[in-house]
Amino acid sequence: MNRAKKFSLQTVCLLLLLGLVQMGPALAAKGDPEYRMIEWIELIPEDDLEALMNPPEWIMNIPDGSEADTMDKLEQPKSSPIAGAENADKDAPKLTEEELKAQRYQAALKSSKFKKEFDGAKVKVPGFIVPIESTDDQTVTTFFLVPYFGACIHTPPPPPNQIIYATFPKGFKLESLYDAFWLEGTMETSLVTNDIATSTYTIKVANIIPYTEEPIEEPVEEPAE
Repeated sequence: MNRAKKFSLQTVCLLLLLGLVQMGPALAAKGDPEYRMIEWIELIPEDDLEALMNPPEWIMNIPDGSEADTMDKLEQPKSSPIAGAENADKDAPKLTEEELKAQRYQAALKSSKFKKEFDGAKVKVPGFIVPIESTDDQTVTTFFLVPYFGACIHTPPPPPNQIIYATFPKGFKLESLYDAFWLEGTMETSLVTNDIATSTYTIKVANIIPYTEEPIEEPVEEPAE
């Protein structure tokens, strides 16, 4: 998205790294044992994960707020070997290892790669909710689940394989965007794109459980029919 260029490069990189590690189920969540707890980091293919966990060193050396501290510094040149073959410039000088590292990182930021083993998997995953559709009484029925607060709202979206498109026809009342939840349901590997973000995973939600230090067993109360 073009709007991503408006954000600090350092901020986006730090948020992403924190999101990969802070929202994992470090504490055992109670609930239906049929669903396996997973961490967000498990959803990323190995090559993308390696790139995301090893951003170019020069990123952290950029003065905060400077002209260089923008997302467009990671844009791929047309001569990039990662770019489409039709745009590749065979006569262009070879890129340095650091430049190649930056390109791999940029590609991972936009990657829609997924892990096939999650297709049909019954999982329990924590995260924050970004509403997409709701009823007249503000009951949320479809939403994105993201690993850190503010993703897709106050900051550019995480990589598509770090966003889960969720459907919950029964709906629930979301009191605050600051609230985190555990979702239990069946995942599929399916690309979903809208004006907010793109995701490569979907989940048919069976239960929504508030995320606390001592997760409770009861799902959130469903609206009265």
